[in-house]
Amino acid sequence: MDIFHIEGPVRLSGSVSINGSKNASLPIMAAAILASGKSVLSAVPHLSDISVCGELLTRLGCKLARGPNGDLSIDSTVIDNPVGEYEIVRRMRASICILGPLLGRCGRAEVSMPGGCAIGDRPVNLHLRGLQELGARIHLKNGYIIAEAPNGLRGKDIFMGGPFGSTVLGTANVLMAATLAKGRTVIESAACEPEVADLANLLNKMGAKISGIGSPRLIIEGVKELQPTRFEVIPDRIEAGTFMVAAAMTAGEVRLRNCRLDDMMAVVDKLRSIGVTVERQDKGCVVARSGSIKASNITTLPYPGFPTDLQAQFMALLSLAEGNSVIIEKIFPDRFMHVAELNRMAADLHKEGPIVIVAGVKKLVAAPVMASDLRASAALVLAGLAAEGTTIVSRVYHIDRGYEKIEERLNPVGAKIIREDI
Repeated sequence: MDIFHIEGPVRLSGSVSINGSKNASLPIMAAAILASGKSVLSAVPHLSDISVCGELLTRLGCKLARGPNGDLSIDSTVIDNPVGEYEIVRRMRASICILGPLLGRCGRAEVSMPGGCAIGDRPVNLHLRGLQELGARIHLKNGYIIAEAPNGLRGKDIFMGGPFGSTVLGTANVLMAATLAKGRTVIESAACEPEVADLANLLNKMGAKISGIGSPRLIIEGVKELQPTRFEVIPDRIEAGTFMVAAAMTAGEVRLRNCRLDDMMAVVDKLRSIGVTVERQDKGCVVARSGSIKASNITTLPYPGFPTDLQAQFMALLSLAEGNSVIIEKIFPDRFMHVAELNRMAADLHKEGPIVIVAGVKKLVAAPVMASDLRASAALVLAGLAAEGTTIVSRVYHIDRGYEKIEERLNPVGAKIIREDI
């Protein structure tokens, strides 16, 4: 198991390129199931979650290969085992995204109930309800979701809202299944995240008929079949936001290449409000901080609100602010396992239900800490960059799920991160 040794404090200065989006790549890879033949995807990052998804698709019958330029080809000519096995699905919650396309193409799917990060309860009831509205018969057996539509799916008006807002993966699942349903489907309260829009754009390129992309109302006219295609995945806005926070925490100046600020306006607005400069440049931006960090309040919300996937990183940043800040988590109310670890580094955080009070401190102090999930691990790395001394982060396999070789990308701009296999 790998650990990180992080020397701090440092000041980051230089240029970093943002990779393709993990959260867009996973459902897009699943969408390749819908079309017989070879699809070629570019900008798919090299991450452990991508590898898990690739293994899952291979078990279904797909053939995957990376080209010399990094493109990922998925040949889905043969789908002869429409089963998402527990040993794979338990490792990544996004595995549930194969349910919709398998049902649409094969008329049947067996998918284990998913696993993933320990960030609280994330039920799939909205996925199942949406697919049932399209005519699927669904039941649970031995921990598996059994979905059947022997006579095909039929379009329907479907409301996808839930207690914490719209569901990204649920919208993706129903959207993919609806492309091959008979008739017209309307998804109301659809997730508006850029990753959902990217999936819809891919599906349209494959021959689907989807309108309302980027809005909470998606309209899908079912088609008889889809065709394989070539497609480039959008940049990862969560990775970009993480590196923005890294620049801010270290009072540095970092240029981010391949960064779409239009997908990140809530994040950019928050950074500017606390004293961080974000200047737009061609296909990127420059992020810098020279003065103190101002206290602020953050509430996570569905897009275009502040993303829950950056909550932990901003908590680390606000722990160094002047004054008290309040963070309210409205997407995953239990997503606070990083609080105790940041407190070990001399942060002053107080959790009350879905709320954390952040009392700013003058400095963070290095300590051995343990990553509990993907984004929490990123927050601990950022804290290590700003803390005095050597921070040791264990369980960094969590960060490898969503950040490709983060130490090799931050070290050239001033970080001092050493990966050790213990």
